Amino acid sequence: MGTVALEFVPPDRARGAEHAVRGAERVRELLASAGLLARVNALLIPGMIPEDDDRPIPLAEKLDVLEVHRATRAALPLRNIVTQVTAFSSAERLDERIAEIEAAGVERTVFVGVPRTLTDGAGPGLAPSVALERYAQRLAGRGVVLIPTRQDEAARFGAKVAAGANLALCQMLFSDQIAHVLPEVEIEGPKPEILLSFAYVAQAETRTGLIRWLIRDATPAGQRELETVLEIAAKPFADKKAALVEIYRSVIEGVQDLGYPLGVHLECPYDFNAYAFDVFHAMLDVWSPA
Repeated sequence: MGTVALEFVPPDRARGAEHAVRGAERVRELLASAGLLARVNALLIPGMIPEDDDRPIPLAEKLDVLEVHRATRAALPLRNIVTQVTAFSSAERLDERIAEIEAAGVERTVFVGVPRTLTDGAGPGLAPSVALERYAQRLAGRGVVLIPTRQDEAARFGAKVAAGANLALCQMLFSDQIAHVLPEVEIEGPKPEILLSFAYVAQAETRTGLIRWLIRDATPAGQRELETVLEIAAKPFADKKAALVEIYRSVIEGVQDLGYPLGVHLECPYDFNAYAFDVFHAMLDVWSPA
């Protein structure tokens, strides 16, 4: 069964693990109400670090992903995926961290590099490609980030796969640009699973711009996606749903015959709500990796 992952952002540390428990219970209720409880089989729990000072919504200190993993197990006993920033941890500390991830029973880890304000290889820690090679024998599921609108992404991604990645987590997709990138990737051996990421665009995006901040990219393809996000945010719900489902359809049609195992990653950047789950249900009715 292919992956259908729902992103579960760790709550603020000040709220404690109990807030993660309540959040998981709320998600379970929303999934059940939307008819999705049996269709979502993983949580994607991202490790959150401060990036730029211009983030539209300030980032408070978050619970650790493993605390969230443990807190959500009772309500949502799923095959969780976590992200791990590698660029700011020493090799020794990262060794300890990977041991903690293994001990927690997390099977898949996505390695994340530096924020966009820094160049590849910056930071005192390990680049994702180095981490992939270092933990190839310890982690069965080794993931990296795939950003289709980024310049030279095909070469970047190919190098990560050569280093040992067998999972790719896409940035939120608002076009079929990925269908133009993947055919250019040179891979010898098995192709990694691609988690295609789709987000619900709440009307709050017109005021806050969080999604556009998260996916900001100066390339022409990136700029077109930023414009699409703003257009969708302003639409009434029925039109918004239709637009998001059409993007989903175009992405699936563009990549499903390229030979990659495909999964889906669903995001609610402005928190979980019934409207988002309605859209996700409609998406999975178009196509599901299950």
